[in-house]
Amino acid sequence: MNPTHSHNPYALGLDQNPANFAALSPLSFIKRTAAVYPNHLAVIHQQTRRTWAETYQRTQQLASALTQRGVGKGDTVAFIAPNLPELFEAHFGVPMTGAVLNAINIRLDAEAIAFILQHGEAKVVVVDREFSEVVGRAVKMLGKKPLVIDIDDPYYEGGELIGEVDYEAFIATGDAANYEWSLPDDEWDAISLNYTSGTTGDPKGVVYHHRGAYLNAVSNIVSWNMAPHPRYLWTLPMFHCNGWCFPWTIAANAGVSVCLRHVRPDAIYSAIKDDGVNYFCGAPIVLNMLNNAPDEMKAGIEHQVSVMTAGAAPPAAVIQGMEEMGFAVTHVYGLTETYGPCVVCAWHDEWDALSIEEKARKKARQGVKVPMQEDIMVANPNTLEPVPQDGVTVGEIFMRGNVVMKGYLKNPSTTDDSFEGGWFHSGDLAVWHSDGYVEIKDRSKDIIISGGENISSIEVEDVLYRHPAIIEAAVVAQPDEKWGEVPAAFIKLKDGMEVSAEDIIEFCRNNMARFKVPKKIVFGELPKTSTGKIQKFVLRSQVQEN
Repeated sequence: MNPTHSHNPYALGLDQNPANFAALSPLSFIKRTAAVYPNHLAVIHQQTRRTWAETYQRTQQLASALTQRGVGKGDTVAFIAPNLPELFEAHFGVPMTGAVLNAINIRLDAEAIAFILQHGEAKVVVVDREFSEVVGRAVKMLGKKPLVIDIDDPYYEGGELIGEVDYEAFIATGDAANYEWSLPDDEWDAISLNYTSGTTGDPKGVVYHHRGAYLNAVSNIVSWNMAPHPRYLWTLPMFHCNGWCFPWTIAANAGVSVCLRHVRPDAIYSAIKDDGVNYFCGAPIVLNMLNNAPDEMKAGIEHQVSVMTAGAAPPAAVIQGMEEMGFAVTHVYGLTETYGPCVVCAWHDEWDALSIEEKARKKARQGVKVPMQEDIMVANPNTLEPVPQDGVTVGEIFMRGNVVMKGYLKNPSTTDDSFEGGWFHSGDLAVWHSDGYVEIKDRSKDIIISGGENISSIEVEDVLYRHPAIIEAAVVAQPDEKWGEVPAAFIKLKDGMEVSAEDIIEFCRNNMARFKVPKKIVFGELPKTSTGKIQKFVLRSQVQEN
């Protein structure tokens, strides 16, 4: 024993006990907010308005009703619903029982849903009637049938009721007054299960813990400078990384959860004007949609609206368009495996003096770690040696800390691979700038290697988005006998615009190095995921076939 450390007066008699230690869990947020702000508005869904006291009571009723049906620690409760109050309540009611919430992507087909329900061993499935047909087919594929509960939304017509009971009748069987729930014994316990979109093979089940959910919920407030009592619009799906942990953020900050079944520009602009929405999140595709809405739809907004965007790296032109409308854009980056945002383009006051174009270019960078993430780096994926901070050398982004998943459910080998060397391997390629800010150049599979030169598809897309006729663009590698690969661009034009492939190629020649110019231009609709990300694997398969 080292004699200098043989006596440590701090090591004895200062143990954890209930007076000085509680597990970190976002469940503590709703309990506090319901006690402090019981009469504050918590939820808006069309004509429905509920306070925090009412919402807390409903979450306890849900928990009690689930417990009566035998749901407990380690069980899975699945929800397949748009951004409705019921799914918001599930973020509290399900983990109160010790069970794990699995919010499933509403755009999946029956086979994919059946795989997830079986892999996650869902004991209960709560389904909104809009998706009852596809869920009904999925449940038929299962050997062991879960309890099916319907969400019968009074504001939606269509779809069948396929469950044993509807949600309102089900929670009415719960006893909120006598239901005793507690924080988890261990903050490392699972709180939710999220499936990555399986573009290759089956989707992977990403497991979140209470500690990470708590910390990322708080990190959202700090990194966004979020004011108390925000009015937050659900443009981002709650099934996507648990809505980047924002159900728990809204509870922590005593805000208002403004629900939205379908993401459309008219509905978003109406919510901003009629419900006073001042915060929302969305993929660049949502921002683009808002940018290109008719002017009369945009008119009449008289308060500051803050927008958080992530997904495919947003082109600077899209950010610039939002800023010109007076929306304050914050760019974040993360993955399902990091609870959503774990990197933020933190703003510096001296950047205020830059032109709007220069500001947009700064904001297009992914940025630095969020307050509650321990560390990020850009490094050589083989040696884990950090790359120089020169804004040129490309490496892979790695993260570590409390807002990284527990691991992949029932998939120890993939979990071990993703954590090799004590860092989470993102698979995203980036450069590191001299100020420590990270800028993504591509997914490792999206880099185009042409004649030995690396071409960033994001860089080419950034130029294409500057073309006045283009509303959406995606660039992928096309096989080429001479060069190995060359860029191919898939483009959607703005309504009423006409432009030829030759015009676009000429525009690219004038704005980028010749070897980066797309050799093929394809016009039409671009395939997208439910969260608005363009599905490049579909486009890649198209150019492979041709």
